[in-house]
Amino acid sequence: MKSAYDDLRNVVELPGEVRRVVSIVPSLTESIAVTHPAEIVGATDWCTHPADLDVVRLRGTKNPDLDRIRALAPDVVVANAEENRAADLDALRTSGIAVWVTAPTTVPESLDSLGRMLSAIIGGEPQWLHDAREVWSTPYDGMRRRAVIPIWRRPWMALGRDTFAGDLLSRIGIDNVLGQSGERYPRIDLDVLPDYDIVVLPDEPYPFSPDDGPEAFTKPARCVSGRHLTWYGPSLVEARDLLSEQLA
Repeated sequence: MKSAYDDLRNVVELPGEVRRVVSIVPSLTESIAVTHPAEIVGATDWCTHPADLDVVRLRGTKNPDLDRIRALAPDVVVANAEENRAADLDALRTSGIAVWVTAPTTVPESLDSLGRMLSAIIGGEPQWLHDAREVWSTPYDGMRRRAVIPIWRRPWMALGRDTFAGDLLSRIGIDNVLGQSGERYPRIDLDVLPDYDIVVLPDEPYPFSPDDGPEAFTKPARCVSGRHLTWYGPSLVEARDLLSEQLA
């Protein structure tokens, strides 16, 4: 056995060689499956990448099938402090299953978090993670714009303080006008928003599209890839260029 610390500073006891991993976070599923696909034995219904992923499905991030996870006898379950419920993770621990929890709120934190997790589970950092570090190592020095970043409608909600997606956007010149909000995902009134230049509409968790979202705003609105905005994993290699193009 070997011991390592996850992002919450919990000690996670792992076998010397990890062979069976269950992931209940889409971005972590992709991170492990792209790196070492044979280890993934279970994932949520929302784990859509890689496209050819063929593993046991375990419902969603908020309602994982705990009995089915137990039946898979994983060496470790990888989870996220925001995506997954603490009660579910505690129930898995009580069953004797190791649980690794990530909790990054910035791009640098996400890269370091992935490095620790993959080193503990896989045994080292993959090339795509080195590439992502290189992509995000250069500071942005262009024009800056102020943005509202909705994540839901009916009711309208948006990115607030201390979010990974908000930090990522700031690194390509897009500043969240609600970044000092008292909440991470506040409800918003479209008639009383702070002054802004652009609306950023990701296609998840709410599936904003050119026909569903932009019409509610008087300022320019751009639809972007939610996976590249909110996932931390291999998508970070191309996220900077792709989102910069989508928001040009």
